[in-house]
Amino acid sequence: MHVPEWVSPAFLGAGAGAIALAVAGFAWGGWVTDGTARRMADNAAAAAVVVSLTPYCLERSRTDPRSSDVLADLKIVRAFQRPDLVVQAGWATPLGEDRPNRALASACEQALAAAPSIR
Repeated sequence: MHVPEWVSPAFLGAGAGAIALAVAGFAWGGWVTDGTARRMADNAAAAAVVVSLTPYCLERSRTDPRSSDVLADLKIVRAFQRPDLVVQAGWATPLGEDRPNRALASACEQALAAAPSIR
């Protein structure tokens, strides 16, 4: 069987083009691997849970009989200790969960700090 002369350069060009396309796609085209896509989806889901549960945490802070003490403590402790106060108060534990959500505690603390009543 006789292979024409143009076949070898054509395959080399196609291979080089495929490599260039893959490099451009992953570098600038927004392509990601399966693992990266799963990680991005998990992060987005966790962020959505925190956003949706922050009003719940704020409501628990309003209805808690100890809220004035906790809010006073939030004013005087250092910033990195504030989410711990929210966790200890029980405001960052969603209904049906055994453990508090640390991301929710941080978001709730930030929302409480931004509220006019705590300033």
